[in-house]
Amino acid sequence: MYSLILLNGGVGARLGANSPKQFLKVHGMPVLVYSLVAANEVAEIDQIVLNYPAGWLDDVKAIVRDYAISTKVTYVEAGTSRHDSVARMVDACTNDSVLVHESARPMVTVEDFTRLIASEHDNCSLMSPIAFTVAPVDAVSGRVTGSLERDRLRNVQLPQKFLRADLKASHEFAAERGIEYTEDATLVAAAGHDVFFIDGNESNLKVTGPVDVQIANVLLRSRQDADE
Repeated sequence: MYSLILLNGGVGARLGANSPKQFLKVHGMPVLVYSLVAANEVAEIDQIVLNYPAGWLDDVKAIVRDYAISTKVTYVEAGTSRHDSVARMVDACTNDSVLVHESARPMVTVEDFTRLIASEHDNCSLMSPIAFTVAPVDAVSGRVTGSLERDRLRNVQLPQKFLRADLKASHEFAAERGIEYTEDATLVAAAGHDVFFIDGNESNLKVTGPVDVQIANVLLRSRQDADE
């Protein structure tokens, strides 16, 4: 069985909202709901570890209740960063295998979770090819410093899965060195554990700005039309 670490502690500063972005309605429902509902339908997930911004616990609990989430939910107050939040949440997981997802990615599906769980690898992430050219630069001077082979790069997506012991040890590795990571697949790999990927998809976007909200609305409307 799996514990799902569902990151939900952001405040939505880039959206300019007057409440955390997970409460922002996308296609008629709070963005948090989509990940909760998908996870609730995955039989292998028997615990959701859900974090929340300070002062918003009652609101998060109300969403879990109102949308009839039957999977056990463990609540953890958000840390000072995404990295810090995962470090706190992994200690609350009761299973040896964990999944990591973000509520800001509402396009996640039951199939995304089940494909990841079915992977033969213990540590694995959804990733997708990069469809555009990227280059290393000196951000201070504005100078392009070289080139990168696009075929050797991937867009890191979520969900991801890890052995709980590997994820915890990797966060301890980072803490000892005083460094933080923006996601966990590269952290676990940097800490010396094998991490693999399976193909994700371009629609698995992260809602961080107003344009993302518009795109998510269109994608979710299209999904609903296809299901009817």
